[in-house]
Amino acid sequence: MAKSKFEYVKGFEMSDSCLPNTWLVLRLDGRGFHRFAMAHNFAKPNDILALNLMNKAASAVMQEFQDIFIAYGQSDEFSFIFKRSTNLFGRRASKLLSTVVSLFSASYVFYWSQFMKTPLLYPPAFDSRIVLYPSAKNLRDYLSWRQADCHINNLYNTCFWSLVESGLKNEEAQKRLNGTESSQKNEILFNEFGINYNNEPEQFKKGSVLLWENYHEKIQSNDGSSVGDSGNDPGKANTESAVGDSVMESTREGFTFRKRKRVVVSHVDIIGDSFWDNNNLLD
Repeated sequence: MAKSKFEYVKGFEMSDSCLPNTWLVLRLDGRGFHRFAMAHNFAKPNDILALNLMNKAASAVMQEFQDIFIAYGQSDEFSFIFKRSTNLFGRRASKLLSTVVSLFSASYVFYWSQFMKTPLLYPPAFDSRIVLYPSAKNLRDYLSWRQADCHINNLYNTCFWSLVESGLKNEEAQKRLNGTESSQKNEILFNEFGINYNNEPEQFKKGSVLLWENYHEKIQSNDGSSVGDSGNDPGKANTESAVGDSVMESTREGFTFRKRKRVVVSHVDIIGDSFWDNNNLLD
């Protein structure tokens, strides 16, 4: 490549490579999303369509960057956790931040009409940051913090909007809830509105966990006829998932199978040990 006398300006670029052998957590948040949600008439306290749109955009990011082994989302935020060993973009923070947030934003707009009933009035914006965690405990505590935040915010919002719908003004509802403990909010919901918070949808209480799942896709039978996706096992539906890259091919039970992987969405507890014991993610 030809050089010019102006190339010296490259020397002003700062090195921003992330520390190696650490879990790289990239979290993005909606910017000005309170106004955005109001403008687009999001349901309160939770808009299931908007939440699923966030999951779809996050799934698109994971498909593009398969070094992301788990993602967690709630409200207008998503956290993407990269493998300790990732060397994507040389672990340059600026490259990772700009690429992930731009792909997420573009996907959010691209899939908007598939989820939302109202037209998109103006483009959404997301900011992002990177934090490095050196130990498995640090990473688990981070994800526990985000899920605990989901529960705290959802309990408050469920109570707040129930009070508003009952006739209180926003300021009156805020004053009513000021200083209340979780148990008191639960009592308000149950005694005044007949709402058992434990029966609220898990997605609202726990947020969304995105993981990779391996499955076998039937390609054709021995007579050459094509057959469809069998899911993880024959007959299992492919729900809330996105197909990843082909890994290998194998033959069993008279059919040709392709081993593939996809992103699956669940709404489970990630604070306790059970999730981590059942998923070998931090080895």
